[in-house]
Amino acid sequence: MDTPAPNSDNEMEELVLKESIVSATGMDPGRLQIGIRGDPSMRETSMSRQRYASAIDGVLDQLLPNLQELLLGRSTLRVYVGFNSGEVRTTSIFDPLREEVHEGVKVADHTYLERHFPPVDFDTKAQAMRDLYAYLRGSRLYDLLPSYWRNIITKRGERWQPMDPAQIPEIIASLKVLRGMEDYYLRNVTICIVQDVVRMQFNCDGTQIVCADVYKQFIEDNVP
Repeated sequence: MDTPAPNSDNEMEELVLKESIVSATGMDPGRLQIGIRGDPSMRETSMSRQRYASAIDGVLDQLLPNLQELLLGRSTLRVYVGFNSGEVRTTSIFDPLREEVHEGVKVADHTYLERHFPPVDFDTKAQAMRDLYAYLRGSRLYDLLPSYWRNIITKRGERWQPMDPAQIPEIIASLKVLRGMEDYYLRNVTICIVQDVVRMQFNCDGTQIVCADVYKQFIEDNVP
């Protein structure tokens, strides 16, 4: 059955934010952790599939501190790590509309990090994001938005804050534990300092989207 059409901008705004898993304003305070089930066949066969070590598994101890440095002290806004595929994808404050793809074993080499990711301290990145959002709100492109979407984006801009940098070391440290789990181990993870969320997919094809504010509790509740 189709959802009844909203009668006002306020109703439309509320519906848009309610329907999104992670909306333009981030995660709903009432939904700080969201689980999405994937392919049922993946869940049913997860225990019987043989596990293989990937190229990233072999350099994980070198890779993890470099990932932390990317988010805290370099130009990176978003990091995706494909533990099974061996790739690391990044988005830079200097080119936020494009995703870069790197071999994980190369990102584990600090000299590679120095060549590809310019140093930018966290506070400077955060201010650059505010400047970018302010520019978009003042551009002609903004005038193309319906009024309810302008309301959503204006509110986001007024209260937007990046991920708390103190949470990043805790998140990074947990990845080795999650990857080392026996059955439902971590397949990939996305950490985004713009949206303040961590997205994880596991061997059972389930997806967990967790607000950074409750990430530590998520780990305590779910890791043996």
